[in-house]
Amino acid sequence: MSKEADKEKCVWILKRYGRFLPKAKETGEKRSWKVFESSETTGKLELTILDSGHLLVSQAQELLEGFSLLSAQSFLKIQQKADSLLFHMTLKGESRMIRLQFEGEGRSEAIDFCSQAVERLQEYLPVGTQEPTAPPPATHIAKTDQQKQASVQTPQAVPDVSEESLSIKHLSQYFLGERGLSLPMAYRHFALPPGDVEDLLRLCLLDCGFPAFVEEVEKKLQGLIQE
Repeated sequence: MSKEADKEKCVWILKRYGRFLPKAKETGEKRSWKVFESSETTGKLELTILDSGHLLVSQAQELLEGFSLLSAQSFLKIQQKADSLLFHMTLKGESRMIRLQFEGEGRSEAIDFCSQAVERLQEYLPVGTQEPTAPPPATHIAKTDQQKQASVQTPQAVPDVSEESLSIKHLSQYFLGERGLSLPMAYRHFALPPGDVEDLLRLCLLDCGFPAFVEEVEKKLQGLIQE
């Protein structure tokens, strides 16, 4: 496992990514963690922090998580515990949590990579720390996380929001208007102040190169659909 860094992005390999699922109204199932793991069959999990301030969690061609860290202090709290990060997000009265566990040659290296990611995240918002305890067996990780939520505000159910991963192909089809999609709550956050949107739009429309840019973006999206 390694960290790649350049002017545009920082990438870390993850061992696990967990998403807290709210209680299903239809089935009455209890709240639980849905866990994704890196493997040869499903692909490596990656945490990417772009220079633009966007955080992405992906596996092969699947986008599992994505949101902007700009103005993140207004909706996001992060805690580091050893080799893991716990994200608690609250948007428009709705809460959700995700957990990232870093990969490494050993636990010590995984903690180092996690700390490197924390340094990058602290450029956008504070990151708290929790005292590490003895690591539980891998088979009991979901149960341990559930117990930990006793001291944290329980996320409310998010209506009509996809809890599944989003592929690049499906996102491209959505932006081209070729597919209906219920986007996760993280996609509802808009980083720009409302008053800046109209000015930005006017600036784009007055740029003589903007139509060609839009056409080029559409071509690239069409290319992603064909992959």
